[in-house]
This record gives sequence, structure tokens and C-alpha cells, in this order.
Amino acid sequence: MKTRTLIATVVVLVLLSVPSVSAQQEDITITLLHYTDYHAHAVPFYSEGVADVAGIARTIAYLETYADDPNALILSGGDMINKGSPAWSDKYQCAEWSWFNDLVGAMAFGNHDADYGPEVFAACQAQIDYPILGSNVLDADGQPLFEYDGKTYQVFDVGGAKIGVFALVGSDFEGLLKPETMPAPDVTFADRVETAQEVVRALREDEQVDAVVVIGHALYEDDVALAQAVPGIDLIFGTHSHRKETLTPIPGADTVIISPFQYLTYISKVEFTFSDGELSDVKGELVEMSNDMPQDPEIAQLVTQMQADLEADPDYAHLFEPIGEAAVELSTEGQFIGEALLGNFVTDVVRDAAGAHLAIFTASGFRQPIPPGTILEQDLLTAMPYKNAVFVYDMTGAQVQELLDFSVSRSESDFFSQVSGVRLNIVDGKVTNVQILDDPADPAAGYSPLAPAQTYQVATSNFQGLYAGGYKDIFAPASYVETGLDVWDEVRTFIQANSPVSAQLDGRIVTGPPAEQPPTTLPATGGSGVAPWPLPFVGVLLIALGVLTRRKVILSDLEE
Repeated sequence: MKTRTLIATVVVLVLLSVPSVSAQQEDITITLLHYTDYHAHAVPFYSEGVADVAGIARTIAYLETYADDPNALILSGGDMINKGSPAWSDKYQCAEWSWFNDLVGAMAFGNHDADYGPEVFAACQAQIDYPILGSNVLDADGQPLFEYDGKTYQVFDVGGAKIGVFALVGSDFEGLLKPETMPAPDVTFADRVETAQEVVRALREDEQVDAVVVIGHALYEDDVALAQAVPGIDLIFGTHSHRKETLTPIPGADTVIISPFQYLTYISKVEFTFSDGELSDVKGELVEMSNDMPQDPEIAQLVTQMQADLEADPDYAHLFEPIGEAAVELSTEGQFIGEALLGNFVTDVVRDAAGAHLAIFTASGFRQPIPPGTILEQDLLTAMPYKNAVFVYDMTGAQVQELLDFSVSRSESDFFSQVSGVRLNIVDGKVTNVQILDDPADPAAGYSPLAPAQTYQVATSNFQGLYAGGYKDIFAPASYVETGLDVWDEVRTFIQANSPVSAQLDGRIVTGPPAEQPPTTLPATGGSGVAPWPLPFVGVLLIALGVLTRRKVILSDLEE
């Protein structure tokens, strides 16, 4: 990597002599760049149907083109590591954090950044030259943990514009973080809205900034609620929910949001234009880190060597052994709004293993597709990076309806759920026509309409049943059994016994009114297979007959 210390010093000295945009009359355009939820994906990987995308060497090469630009600011949304998967994180922890020195202006504290405990986190923080922000993270004395010169925010002079930057952890951090994964002992989290109100006031009134930017780290719903409750925020860089969303206005607020998906697959790029001292225009796009983008050669060579060392390490070598084959890509595409191949595959396997009527798992548990071809143990763990036990709840039909309603209310987020053993329609944002598997032991028995008073066995993860916001409250009144099953183990065993495995999009979740005759058999998930050839032929024949009949009627009407 280049050494930029001397250049950066010169730039700072020059900027000190430049008045703020409020004192200038000409238009000024600056560029803000943001990446988030890297989760230790240093090596290029398969995503959205394409191999060899992203990777830290590619991202750094792109960011380096802005490193010496006084009109650019680079920011990080946090979640730089991920204990357990990929294995790179466990072996190297935060080794690459310092690779962003002289590039990044500030980083938000993410819920995974202290996965290895407060001592490791402190060591990671010590090796970087950019501040970690989290205005509502408090230490054991109730004081801000991340504070610099008495401030929990940063003010950057970018091209003559004063940009105020701060971060807030999400409302779910208290449930997600355990004492051993806190950034310091006895950490607590202050109210997001109250904290933001004070920070925005300080930035606007005391610092006289020209724009205010939030860089993470919270769920999309938290970000929307924050913008609606706290005036004065111009831009929120989306994080935590792993959404892919280009620049979008937040309803009920003068704030825009942009989210770059995950794992460095995209970089958020936003341009602020100031006219006569006021923010007059905001443009944004997601820059794809596609496999034709150049890589920083020094970083690429380092990553290649470190990955080779990882695969040769006896503690991790087993993760790079094959466990089976995939006949098709087990994709995550569409999982925030409907069914997805990976979700169908996993929920079918778990529902069957648990002997339940239905299974329900948040899309947050499915992070990466399984590519077609050989499946490595690491592929399984990166597709589902969080270890989950299987619980089976006894729930009434009314409670099942409440679960499904809540899932659909979280549409377009990673708290929308993937399902098995249930078929439903989503009409105008509401769940209708719910059909439940009649007999868990005999899928051929078909489906019947959900009966509110009937008891059903519902398989889910311990996370969703006990911790997931909203879901845990619905599960709480129901009794449950800890099955002793592990999601990873069940899926691995199925792959080993049934390769090549496949899955189908089979209509278990349909957006739109129900068909006159809903399917009555359990969709096929398992070994490689294709749909019976007569079905498409019959469909085409029926359409043709319908067209001919309609043509005959029209001609008859004309003749009359």
C-alpha cells in the first residue's frame, strides 16, 4: 500500500486555510464513500450468481483512488469480523483493520466487532488510526465509551464543507451482545433518539456543520424511526440489515438512506452539492465490486498467502473438505420478500428432521448462496454463519397466524422469514389463504386451511424463539422442546446423504391473490431433479385453447 502520511499532512494544512462552505458562494460537490458488514470476507467469493466478486484487495484498490482527494471522505459501518465464519475471522481476527489506515475517516461500532472479547477489541482499536464511533455506547460509569476530545462525533472538512459524522448502535444490541462480546466490561446502551437529538444539536449549533451523516450500526427499521424522530440528519448509511438499496428518501423525514448489501460486494457512493452555503443536491449509487474491478496487488498477494496458510492450518483444514454437491445454486435471491432456494432447502430439511408441521427461520440466518458444484464445509458455514439449535413449539393456529403476520410486516428486511410446511399468499401486505401441512410424518397427505384453535408443531431456531425482536414475544406463551438438533448438523447430514442436492421455488409464498386450486402436496427438496415434462406442455395447451375460445367468441360477437 502507498504511504500517504506526508500527503495527508499537507492536505490538512491546506484545508485549515479554507473557509467553510457557508462562507463561500460557488457550488461545491463532495463525495462520501461507505462500506459495511465486511464480516472478514477478505477472499473474493460467489455472490448473486457470479464467482470471484468483492474481496478486500478489490475494495482497497477502489478506495485508494479517493485517498488523496480533498473532496472525498471514506467511512465504515462496522462489523469487520465475525466469530465462527468465515474461518479467516477466527485465525486472523482484526489483522486487516490496519489496512484501512490512511483511507478511512471513521468507523461505526458494530455488534460483531467485539466478538472475541474486550481485550482483543482493545488491541484491534489500538492498531488503527481512525476513530470508532458509537454515541450511545456507555462504559461502566455511564459515560460515553467512544469519545474523542470530549466528543462522541467527528467533524470533517471535506472540500471546504463541514461534515458532521456520528454513529449509534441499534436497539437490538442489548439482546445480541453477551458480556463476553461487549467492547468493555459492563457496557450499556443509551436511548437512540435521545442521544441523536443531543448529537445533532451539538453538530448543528455548536459545530455549525453543513451536513449531518449517520454511519451505522442499526437495523433498517431503527434507521427509519430515527430519521422520522430526529430532524437535521441529511444522510444515513444503512448497515446491519444487509440490505441492497440505492439512495432512497425516508418517508416522513428530510433524510435519505443508502445500503451497500454486505461483504464488500458494493460500496455506497453519495455526492453532496452545496450552493450558497446550503446542501442543494444529493446523488447516490451503489458501486459494484465486480470481478473485473482491479485489485491492489500488494493486498491481493497478502490475502492469497494468508488464505493458503489458513487452509493448511490443521485447526481449520477440515473446513475446506467437500461434503457433497449442489445441482443448482442454492440462492438467497428474494429472501427478504418471498421464498428463496436456500431458505426452502434448509427449512424443508429442518422441518422434516424435527417432525414438525411447519418450520420458520428469519432470512438473517441465510447470508450467502451455496454455489453449484462441490460444497465445502466452509460453504455451508458461510451460507449460514450462525450456529443454531432447533426448538419445536406447540402453537395454536392463531399464534401461527400471528407469526406469519409479523414476518410479512418485516418484508424487505432480514427479519422476513423463510418457511416450510406452510403455503400462503401476501395480498396488500397481509397474509391470507394459509395452508398447513396435515401430517408431518406423511407429506403426501397434503395441506389444509389453518385452523385457529388447532395445535401445530412449529420448528424454529433458538435465536428466533428466544431472542429475535418481535418473534420472541409471539413464541413466549407457547411451550417448547429443545430437540437436541443442530441446524448445521442436519443440513450437512442431508447434503452428504443426498448429493447432488437441489431446491425449487414452489409457490409456498406467493405475492398476490390465491389461485382457485392451491397445490396440495409438499414441494420437492432433495436430490437433483426436474419438473415432470408434461406440466409445462399442459399449461401451454390450456393457454392456447383459451386464446382460441376467446377469439371465437369475439368473432361471433362481430358477426352478430
